[in-house]
Amino acid sequence: MNTKFDAIVIGLGAMGSAATYQLAKRGKTVLGIDQFAPPHHYGSTHGESRIIRKAVGEGEQYVPLALRSYELFREIEKEMGSELLTITGGLTLESRQSEAAMHARHHFLDQAIRCAEKFNIKHEILEPQDIRKRYPQFAITNERGYFEYETGYLRPERCIETQLSLAQNHGAIVQTGAKVISIVPRGNSEVRIQTDRAVYLAENVVASAGPWISEFLPPGYGQFFKVYRQVMYWFTIRDDFRAAFLPGQFPIFIWIFESGRTFGFYGFPSLDGKTIKLASEQYDVATLPDKAEQAVSDAEKQAAYFDYVRGRLPGLSDQCKSAMSCLYTATPDANFVIDFHPECDRIIIASPCSGHGFKHSAAIGEVLAELASERVSKMDIRSFSIERFKA
Repeated sequence: MNTKFDAIVIGLGAMGSAATYQLAKRGKTVLGIDQFAPPHHYGSTHGESRIIRKAVGEGEQYVPLALRSYELFREIEKEMGSELLTITGGLTLESRQSEAAMHARHHFLDQAIRCAEKFNIKHEILEPQDIRKRYPQFAITNERGYFEYETGYLRPERCIETQLSLAQNHGAIVQTGAKVISIVPRGNSEVRIQTDRAVYLAENVVASAGPWISEFLPPGYGQFFKVYRQVMYWFTIRDDFRAAFLPGQFPIFIWIFESGRTFGFYGFPSLDGKTIKLASEQYDVATLPDKAEQAVSDAEKQAAYFDYVRGRLPGLSDQCKSAMSCLYTATPDANFVIDFHPECDRIIIASPCSGHGFKHSAAIGEVLAELASERVSKMDIRSFSIERFKA
């Protein structure tokens, strides 16, 4: 096996698989390395579905990434002949009096509306009476709604499999079950990567290791990349309501309200006709990626029902058919980090994170390939500089 490459990508989840594909498509010699066998359930990119939306309440700097990702996912579907993105429409619910913060942003719904207006994204503003008429599945009180027509969901495992397969079709090598031990710059022209199997050299390295990203950062930077365990739940639909939660009848939703440690919760139409997936986020209790509890307790399932489902989605029962945990890596300001390593511009740090990265992953893969190839991206990524943590 060749031991010298134009680029080596460490971590082959959402961002790493996209970067490996985009680099290989450009004709680069690429090695992708993952300590597991992606797609796997140890990181952040599993669990049946991820929301993709255009008008991003996290800020307008994210909208170009989202729009480009829509284009790229459709191109990938066409190239591979596999469906990755399904449009369902999406509804964000929030009251005018809400002080809840989603991804460190207050007034998330209003920000989404401003983005939709600026970027000409098709949407509707729904008053409470409109929501009750169109979507009686929600037991709302005084919430307004932002409905976006082209919101949908991505199949995360399929996205990763597809892009890694395409990368290999373009000549990339994918090595799984290999743990990276060290990354050491050699002069100004290459980087030495040692795994538990071999040693490699690369002109550029993309570190997209998800919750393990701190292992590849200089001392002092790891404190800004904390890992949090999250849980996804699949609650059973009551027999008389199953048709009401199917795609076309029920949208993807984000429901923002004050709820102790969380912003509220979000969910999807039923993909099996029997359950719907729901989840929230917590950023109070940090963990370590190799020590996080994967099993979900009965107490957690019961708490999810009482904290989110009961009184809001009467068509769901209190029976949680299944649940699984995943890991989010978050920065203090809930913004991404896509930048060159502070001590070596041959290493690119990719941590598009904080619970809202997957929808942007196809475009971020393209950005990472541009940085590794041309040292600059066509996208404006100044907001994602690691230098904001330097002080």
